[in-house]
Amino acid sequence: MPSPTQKALAKVPGPLRPFLVQHRSLVKFLLVGGTCFVLTLAINYALRFSICQSKPVVALTIATALATVVSYLLNRQWSFRSEGSHKEAIPFIVVSALAVGVNDLPLLASRYLFNLREPHVSHFTQEISDFLAGMILGTLVAMAFRYWAMKKFVFTTQRADEELQDATAEPVGPRH
Repeated sequence: MPSPTQKALAKVPGPLRPFLVQHRSLVKFLLVGGTCFVLTLAINYALRFSICQSKPVVALTIATALATVVSYLLNRQWSFRSEGSHKEAIPFIVVSALAVGVNDLPLLASRYLFNLREPHVSHFTQEISDFLAGMILGTLVAMAFRYWAMKKFVFTTQRADEELQDATAEPVGPRH
């Protein structure tokens, strides 16, 4: 009986399969990250247009922290397939706290170092710079940091038998 991974790989064009198999944890990490990015974006702007109107860094910090909880659950169960123990919880919290700070740094610099805020710039320029610095640049830098730190310090014990099984399984689907 083919696994769900094997079924999904059968639908991928042949030349991409080796790349996806070789980098499957990165691909899964990026899918989880994309989902959490959308969640962060939604929470951030919900807060910015309601209770955190004058506190964009606070809104981004809260949004990132909430999305981090979702990220932990998804990465633990799917991306890195950690074994059943919760020994990675404390390193995850430390890495995530550092990553929230890394994520906030570009927005802090944009707002308070480069003064890209009202009254120094127009409201439109402020919003564009906040989005580019906080949501785009901050997320990209924090994502690279998280991926490296999660593999290095948090999810260090993957189920070797499942990894080996996925990598060596017979491809499902029509053979050419």
